[in-house]
Amino acid sequence: MNQIPMTLRGAEKLRKELEYLKNINRPKIIQAIANAREYGDLKENAEYHAAREQQGFCEGRILEIEAKLANAHIIDIMQISPNGRVIFGATVSLQHLNNKEIKVYRIVGDDEADFKQNLIAINSPIARGLIGKEEGEIVIIQTPRGKVEYQILKVRYL
Repeated sequence: MNQIPMTLRGAEKLRKELEYLKNINRPKIIQAIANAREYGDLKENAEYHAAREQQGFCEGRILEIEAKLANAHIIDIMQISPNGRVIFGATVSLQHLNNKEIKVYRIVGDDEADFKQNLIAINSPIARGLIGKEEGEIVIIQTPRGKVEYQILKVRYL
C-alpha cells in the first residue's frame, strides 16, 4: 500500500477514533450481542442481527484506521522552513480574480478534508493546482464549473 500523507492533527484524530472504537464501542457491541442472545432463537432475533451488523461495521473501521495509520506519512508543517511555496499542510489565502472574493484553505490528507472548515484534500482540484506555486502567483484551477483564476495572496505554515 502507498504512503498516505497526513497531518499531525489528522493522525491524532484517527488515533482517538481508533481508541474509542476499541475501548468503548467494541465492548458495548459485545454486550449488546450477549444481551440479544438471551432473547432466544437467533434466526428471528432482530436485536442480535442488528448488533452483529454493528460489530461488522466497527471491526471494518478498526481495520481501515489501523491500515491508514500503518501507512501514514505524517508531515509536521512546523518542521518545514517557510519559503512561500504551497505544500501539503500549508494554509493558503487566495483571491478569486473575477469576483475578488478571498478564500483561505488548508491542504490536508484525504481523510481530514472538510470543505465547511476550509480543509481541502491534497487530491482535490484546488490543492493539485496550488501545490508548488508561490505567493503572488496567479493559478488557473479546473473546477466542475470551468476554469477559475486565483491569485495566491499568502502561504502560511501553521
